[in-house]
Amino acid sequence: MKRFLLPISLLAVILSTTMLQATAQQKSTPAKKQPSASTPSAIERDLDVFSDWVNDKLDRAEVGVRRELPRIKEDFERQSKRLDKAVDSLSSQSKREYSTQKKRYQNWESKQDSLDAAAREPETANTAQRRLLNETVTISKARANELPELYLHLLENTREQRRTWTQADWSAAGAVLERLNARYEQVREQLPLEERVRIRSWQAEFRTLEKARDVKDIMKE
Repeated sequence: MKRFLLPISLLAVILSTTMLQATAQQKSTPAKKQPSASTPSAIERDLDVFSDWVNDKLDRAEVGVRRELPRIKEDFERQSKRLDKAVDSLSSQSKREYSTQKKRYQNWESKQDSLDAAAREPETANTAQRRLLNETVTISKARANELPELYLHLLENTREQRRTWTQADWSAAGAVLERLNARYEQVREQLPLEERVRIRSWQAEFRTLEKARDVKDIMKE
């Protein structure tokens, strides 16, 4: 029995050493990474970004987007130029998607341009006055006791509508206010102090709302 102890011990040592060496070799040899068939190319990623961008713009409210339209147009030009240069690298399906998204955006932009042009059409002074005062009146001939109600109508419409007003709307409202102020200066002595104080407060409120709008525009730029 003793004659077999030494060879068996040597065999165990050899096997142990061999296993340790194999393990160490496996750890020291970095595994090769297989390329992923699903990894998109740079141009495909650009197309994904462009598609998301178009979808976002088409989902936005028309009134709120008009002021940003020049910047949006610049963004479209920048993204589409980059995609146009590498369009041949896109798959057939991606080319169709790109063409569809461009057409969707161009139709949307054309609609926005039409809406913006309509919004900028000059409104006649009398039409604006009738819209803002809720009635047809010749302000230069208004009686003193009629002025408080006219001022109130102007302020109520300003409060309710100002968030959707364009620069043309504000100009029209300002012109109506100036007409009221001119008539007020002519007949204010015929009004009691309480009514004069109310009118002064409405004049100040209109200017405050107008200035708040200007500050908001500056912050957006």
